[in-house]
Amino acid sequence: MKPTLLVFAAGMGTRYGSLKQMDGMGPSGETIIDYSIYDAVRAGFGKIVYIVREYFHDAMVQSVMEKYGGLKGADGEPIEFCFVDQELDILPEGFSVPEGREKPWGTAHAIMVARDVIHEPFVTINGDDFYGRETFRIAAEWCQAHHNSRGVYSVLGFTLDNTLTDVGGVNRGICSYDENGVLEGMVQHLKIERGANGVVSGVNAITGEVATLKGADLCSMNMFGLTPDYFSLTEHIFERFLSNTTNITTREFDPPYVFDCAIKEGLGRCEVLSTPECWFGVTYREDRAEVAARFRQLVKHGSYPTPLWK
Repeated sequence: MKPTLLVFAAGMGTRYGSLKQMDGMGPSGETIIDYSIYDAVRAGFGKIVYIVREYFHDAMVQSVMEKYGGLKGADGEPIEFCFVDQELDILPEGFSVPEGREKPWGTAHAIMVARDVIHEPFVTINGDDFYGRETFRIAAEWCQAHHNSRGVYSVLGFTLDNTLTDVGGVNRGICSYDENGVLEGMVQHLKIERGANGVVSGVNAITGEVATLKGADLCSMNMFGLTPDYFSLTEHIFERFLSNTTNITTREFDPPYVFDCAIKEGLGRCEVLSTPECWFGVTYREDRAEVAARFRQLVKHGSYPTPLWK
């Protein structure tokens, strides 16, 4: 069994100012997704699924296939590529798009729309985050160990201090877990940043209250290890989200919400897997120069070739 990699590439890049999924930042024009796929293929992933938007679907397909057409894994087998559109009207039966809703439903909805093309354990990632090869190895091993599991999921946790940017606030799911590394709760926090006094704070997405956070906390970067039964769990919780959320025109349906509901109701268990890798990525246009510099250093130290695909 080879796990699948699900790439969230549907973000419109509002704060970044363009489609950052297709912005080449490596020494030879590599995108952040290119590095993720490079690491994933070497970790044993056999299929890549892109979540995109209809308006740039064809451009993404062309770009990906020109770059990766004929790509093979370490075993010599071809890597499969799929593309799924995330649109507002992909909703459970009996629901319609609320008046005034314009932005996509969120990351948990993006996972849900891939249900028809994924039938094996899979790992999700953002298209604008660099996770590191060790993180993909850990995720692939988890998938291999859980290919017959149900109701058991995982989150790859990064130290919060290592996921902040000096440019502006970021959104993160803050994890709480027991001594066995089992997730007890994950709460999405918005506008997380370090103040002039060194204190890290963010806005609790549920209560709207400003909370002081610990830099050593493990947080989610939308990298989850999931099994196919997660799709039915998500659909069940999404229906309730649509029925009971008051600020439905703006609220996002995100994985922390799904996991929190599943844990409280005994519908699933989530393991927190800590990674030693240092994250970096682009949220704002001003992050780009730092990311490009990090890639140059990784190439200089021999961590990656350039170009990645020869």
